[in-house]
Amino acid sequence: MAQGSGRIVVGVDGSGASVDAIKWAVAQAALTGASVEAIICWSVPVSFGVAMGAVETVDWESNSHEILDAALSEAIGDSGAVVTKKNVQGHPADVLVEASKGAELVVVGSRGHGGFVGAVLGSVSSHVVAHARCPVVVTRERDES
Repeated sequence: MAQGSGRIVVGVDGSGASVDAIKWAVAQAALTGASVEAIICWSVPVSFGVAMGAVETVDWESNSHEILDAALSEAIGDSGAVVTKKNVQGHPADVLVEASKGAELVVVGSRGHGGFVGAVLGSVSSHVVAHARCPVVVTRERDES
């Protein structure tokens, strides 16, 4: 199928739910001819009055590149799917809402690494659903058992 003019944004954090979101976004792009933009976010943890230990020795940006590459490899392997990678410093909810401007679709997993066990939607997916400038698809992680 010819490359379409649409852009599908997919949020990635390395969780199983985000890997499934990538798979869904790539499959949808194959149907519509849209491009896929996978976005991972990073930030330096902030502590107020508490020593953070070895925070200075962690390369947060490089770590997020590695997580994004691993998630894309797991999701699409050597299928030949073309995905643009973006590594952005900032809070994922805000970054994904900003990326939704001009996008055809945003795809996020229902829950990432954080949050409360048993919650149907995580805080990032809830925020994106409420504030995105385009339609949002929320995927649930497949239970392989």
